Amino acid sequence: MGESQLNKGVRVLHKKCSSDLAHDRSLPYTAYLVTYVEDGETFYDISTCNKQVELFDFYWDTYKSDFKYFNQTEGRVNPRLWSPKKEG
Repeated sequence: MGESQLNKGVRVLHKKCSSDLAHDRSLPYTAYLVTYVEDGETFYDISTCNKQVELFDFYWDTYKSDFKYFNQTEGRVNPRLWSPKKEG
């Protein structure tokens, strides 16, 4: 299974971000706060997916037992209408 097939359906919106970003209601409602450990330090990602099992598989394959859990964010936007904020 190639890398493109491995993360099919999962999009990381914010990598190694603050867990406070999960309270942003402008995120799509399919966004999740993912918690994992890397080199003994806890990190958070905000990721979207079509199915939760895709998210679990992606992070389990990447971090194995260092993957802890994921929770749905406070996002309220329909994923079809959501677009990332442009920085700058």
